[in-house]
Amino acid sequence: MLRTAVLLALCATALPAAQPMSAAEFESYVTGKTLYFGMQGQPYGVEEYLDDRQVRWSFLDGKCKDGFWYEEDSQICFVYEDNPAPQCWTFFREGSGLRAVFQNDPTDTTLYEAQQDDEPMLCFGPDVGV
Repeated sequence: MLRTAVLLALCATALPAAQPMSAAEFESYVTGKTLYFGMQGQPYGVEEYLDDRQVRWSFLDGKCKDGFWYEEDSQICFVYEDNPAPQCWTFFREGSGLRAVFQNDPTDTTLYEAQQDDEPMLCFGPDVGV
């Protein structure tokens, strides 16, 4: 019995933890794609990853924010047109998608890739309507 417990403990510690993606790995994975993210089983937002580390984000409401991303301290940081403060995340490859942990408050916001698309996302222009 003790031997089984020791073997199980050794196996558990031998499993590698998920490693954060580097900027090169992240760029290779996302460029040219539109990724839909979820949180706790609910839709959260969508981001289109353009060339030269440019991005377009929406909370799925048709209002889009343009921005860019860069690497800092092994994190992927985003700056958007309406907010100059960087929003930094750590991305992990898990299964067939991504998991993203918000570094400004990692206990509250963890997103996962819910869907992937090669088509641009839907953005409404300002003041669209009658």
